[in-house]
Amino acid sequence: MDLVAACRAFVSVGDHGSFTVGASVARIPQSVASRRVAALERHLGGQLFDRTSRSVTLTPFGRDMLHSARRIVDLAEAMEHDAERARLRPFRLAVPPDEAAWRVPLGLGSGTDPGVKVVHLETLRAPRADRRTRRRRVWISPEDDVPHVRDPLTRLRDAVGLQPAQVTVSASMVDATAEALAGSDLMLCSPAEARELGLHWRPLGELRPVRGYQVTAGVREDAERLGGVLRAAIGRCLGVEEQVPGDRPVHGWRDSA
Repeated sequence: MDLVAACRAFVSVGDHGSFTVGASVARIPQSVASRRVAALERHLGGQLFDRTSRSVTLTPFGRDMLHSARRIVDLAEAMEHDAERARLRPFRLAVPPDEAAWRVPLGLGSGTDPGVKVVHLETLRAPRADRRTRRRRVWISPEDDVPHVRDPLTRLRDAVGLQPAQVTVSASMVDATAEALAGSDLMLCSPAEARELGLHWRPLGELRPVRGYQVTAGVREDAERLGGVLRAAIGRCLGVEEQVPGDRPVHGWRDSA
């Protein structure tokens, strides 16, 4: 027996007090609705409806079971909705910079002007004697939670004596942005993302992390077209800068000097 389908028929008939109307709302023939309800009654070991030639009413057992059946139907619909969203979710593949068609430089964005042209990670180290001061953190968004970006940062964190929690992956880019805007924390991002989010962007002093993008397609000609004629346009959409950021601010950043 299809338990979900049987519960859908039961709920629809119970809500409308009619096999004819309930079947119509459930978009199944009346005979199918009757068979599914009968199968559910056998499965549960009790009669769900009192049937007469003119009416259908829930039995006390049916009233007790209707709430549980509705929960099963709601959960099934929620699962189907989640499955649809999962099928539509884009596939992401982390590409090392040396294999990428588009390279996006990454640095640190902050809610306030850092007052320096380059941010060195070692400056986030708090004095040993001052344990009450909240240590500033660098948040890595899920998109950059890949070995060639994350691992060099965590190794640098350990080398300069920061605590493990001071360089960590955020649950989402929204969370990372909120932490950077609300306090003294920093988030790893591109210059284009910093502009969009209203952050002050600076390159890292010890590292030059890069986010890499590559295009794949079922037909080679399609991939070549995207990587050829549309290369510049796609690069702008991804946040590729015309000038790789160094120690000098790039015109157009919020923190340009």
